[in-house]
Amino acid sequence: MKIMIIGAGIGGLTTALALHKAGHQVEVFEQVPEIKALGVGINLLPHAVGVLSSFGLAPELARVAIEAQEYVFMNRHGQEILADARGSTAGYAFPQYSIHRGDLQMILLAAAQQALGAEQIRVGHKLASFTQDERGVDALFTDRAGNERGRFHADIMIASDGIHSVVRSHYYPDEGMPLWNGTIMWRGTTVGKPFLTGGSVVKAGWTSQKFIVYPISRQHADRGEALINWIADLHFDNTNLMEREDWNRPGKIEDFLPAFESWKFPWLDVPEVIRNAQSVFEFPMVDRDPVAQWSFGRVVLLGDAAHPMYPISSNGATQAIIDAQAITESLASIADPVAALKDFQDKRLPVASQIVRMNRQEGPDVILDIVNERAPDGFKHIDDVIAREELLSIVGGYKKAAGHQQRSAA
Repeated sequence: MKIMIIGAGIGGLTTALALHKAGHQVEVFEQVPEIKALGVGINLLPHAVGVLSSFGLAPELARVAIEAQEYVFMNRHGQEILADARGSTAGYAFPQYSIHRGDLQMILLAAAQQALGAEQIRVGHKLASFTQDERGVDALFTDRAGNERGRFHADIMIASDGIHSVVRSHYYPDEGMPLWNGTIMWRGTTVGKPFLTGGSVVKAGWTSQKFIVYPISRQHADRGEALINWIADLHFDNTNLMEREDWNRPGKIEDFLPAFESWKFPWLDVPEVIRNAQSVFEFPMVDRDPVAQWSFGRVVLLGDAAHPMYPISSNGATQAIIDAQAITESLASIADPVAALKDFQDKRLPVASQIVRMNRQEGPDVILDIVNERAPDGFKHIDDVIAREELLSIVGGYKKAAGHQQRSAA
């Protein structure tokens, strides 16, 4: 089957690799003229790492990423609420990786170029319009200036073109801007000393003021240091998003550093980490409402085009990677492409929509709010504030919804 994929991000490239491996003829169309290693840190959950490992990428991931050993929930005083084992440490068949998004992007791009052929990854091709009939999908592409780049035909089209998806806007023309919850995230990377286990992902604070930190570079770790990825969240009353968000918009530390000036923990000096950042980016925490339909005949939405969600508990990239596996399985088991795309939708839409809704309620990070409300000045023993059973129930419920299965590597 000939398949067009719109968007060469993590979801699009993973889908291309999965479909090529299944024997399909795949072309990927990306609007930017050059794919670059942009962004900061992300986490890949074990079930996503399992999918990428099936393409032979396990050695590359291990070479550049840090294996996450635990998620640690802490209050604003740096006191541990819960340390939840992750990845191989928790008995999963695959590790959980903390990795620079740009590193992952380049690993996927190189693998896709080698598998599909570099000419099948078409940069500078922005989807301008498309039509479909019983024969397939016809699409017109231009460059960003509007100059025509070509017309292409495929049996189906998969839209993995992000939260501002051209294809999604075609089917949901009145949706408008993404929805902002009032939280601004300032993100950066800082070279510093290893902390805690050297593979800890830490979330400290509460909903209105949170600091997330984890190392993302194996190269730095091998030198005895840490490339620390950090996110500083502050919540504001305004939720009117005035302009389109941009992952690469520069931020100013004076806009948020004062709120974290006193956050000096025994294991990490937060204001020092912020001040020593190589660069700082500012981004509003946005998503979109879940929709009732992803598949439209021979066209289907995937990844952030289908289910953009708040970046809570490492599910954005992971869910796009799981989409790639799921759509490949549907196309392999159902001969009719229209029925196959609907099968993919019916299996994945309820799961992803639930995660979107759970992330709006802070997912497992609700633990931080509970502890802050009950013990704003800290605690002597966490058991005096919240029972361990309650903590494990909250975290376990979210992990189950997000698809954390401890399955074999076979």
